[in-house]
Amino acid sequence: MRRLALFLLPCAVAVLVHLWLAQRPSFSFFFTPLENNTRSDEPLPFFEVLVGVLSARHHHDLRQAIRDTWLGYIRDHPHFQHRVAVKFIVGRHGCPIPDEDREDPYSCSLLNFSEPVMGQDTEMEIVTVADPSLLVPSDVSAIALDFKVLHPVVITKLGVFSSGTRPELHSNVTVKLLQLDQEEAVVTARFSSISMGTMVNWVWYKPVEQFILPKGFEGTLVWENQDSAPLTTVNSSSVELNDGGGILKISSIAEGVLPHRSALGFPGLAGGFTFTIYDEDGLSGLLRGRAARMETHASSLRREDATLQEESLRHGDVVFVDVVDTYRNVPSKLLQFYKWSVGNSEFNLLLKTDDDCYIDVDSVLMKIDHKDLKRRNFCFRQSWAVDRIGKWQELEYASPAYPAFACGSGYVVSRDLVQWLASNAEKLKAYQGEDVSMGIWMAAVGPQKYQDAGWLCEKECYLDMLSSPQHTAKELRVLWDRKRTCGDPCGCPWDR
Repeated sequence: MRRLALFLLPCAVAVLVHLWLAQRPSFSFFFTPLENNTRSDEPLPFFEVLVGVLSARHHHDLRQAIRDTWLGYIRDHPHFQHRVAVKFIVGRHGCPIPDEDREDPYSCSLLNFSEPVMGQDTEMEIVTVADPSLLVPSDVSAIALDFKVLHPVVITKLGVFSSGTRPELHSNVTVKLLQLDQEEAVVTARFSSISMGTMVNWVWYKPVEQFILPKGFEGTLVWENQDSAPLTTVNSSSVELNDGGGILKISSIAEGVLPHRSALGFPGLAGGFTFTIYDEDGLSGLLRGRAARMETHASSLRREDATLQEESLRHGDVVFVDVVDTYRNVPSKLLQFYKWSVGNSEFNLLLKTDDDCYIDVDSVLMKIDHKDLKRRNFCFRQSWAVDRIGKWQELEYASPAYPAFACGSGYVVSRDLVQWLASNAEKLKAYQGEDVSMGIWMAAVGPQKYQDAGWLCEKECYLDMLSSPQHTAKELRVLWDRKRTCGDPCGCPWDR
């Protein structure tokens, strides 16, 4: 009965999340449809430069640091206060899933452990072949299966399919388990007609050295044929892969799926592996405590909503856009702000930055005046490699490198580009980050560009920098105080 309760718990949690979203106050003052925000008989406010600052919901200290430094300077400056407007871009919704129950820190996907198979050292096969007639020869020499670990596991054996309907092996096959984007295998097994191992359900297995694969491990299993004989594979629609009840997230091997640009083999299955769940007590505790965590997290989000409401009413500089505020949703967050901006203000240029960035307001506006920027955006990274794993993982952009894209710490775009982005927001595909997404979107337009090294891409400090990212609230205040005191944000002479 206790085991049944654990199995049913994720379903109950899903219902709770649905009810929580349905009953949660809408805070309509956070975000109003564009068509209701403006009135035809009232002109829109005009600013030469509209500044949009991407900000996470819980970054209250960073927003206040900006208000106390460069935003406060703009607000109090007799000329700049009419020339520049600054808005913080914040997601209307917090993720209703606690951190411990998400697939990763960057999205809002529930760890959906539906029926985890637990028991002392219970060994699971990722694939079971009941009928050997399902096995067919492949026409490729390397096959790969990508997967992600959502709770720690131990790989115990690697395996290769039998050669057809007879319990034999006619080829020399090497099976490797690798971490994605790593060349050295974690474990390897070699099979041949004279060293086949042990057969289970038409898969020849060999034991391997056992390593704990931690949560978040992204790996690939590669079968390589070492001679002219074909690998044996199976029709993906005829077998069901065993993910351990949600412990593993296995990439699609459906017919028609093309290999990833850096894949070591064609997507498919030429054998299997066996694994056990590590730390079953920890997994049981995670599942038992989920309902209580969900309730506590929902209360925390309600308090966060109230705090954001108060902040918005006090300062009037926050635009809430209708997205769940996670890293993976930042491109959509930016597009929603572009839609808001063209519907609620008139401006010549839009400067986008982040809430951890120092901005030299005087120098930025002087550059704009000096270059007479009207239709340009500027500061770009060139030939930046596409990451396959981690925070910046991108699996759907086919090229090995991104087109030129602006560093997220700061770039300027003209109103006509913002208008194009806003008009096409529902059609534009969001990639892993807003900076690379912007570069891909702009590649379709081919805007005139102006490159300026003053927009720093990393946490550095130079006398003539226009922006610098990745700072704490305290560091932002120190940089600004130095700039106002002696003209050098990196340090005054008496500080050295």
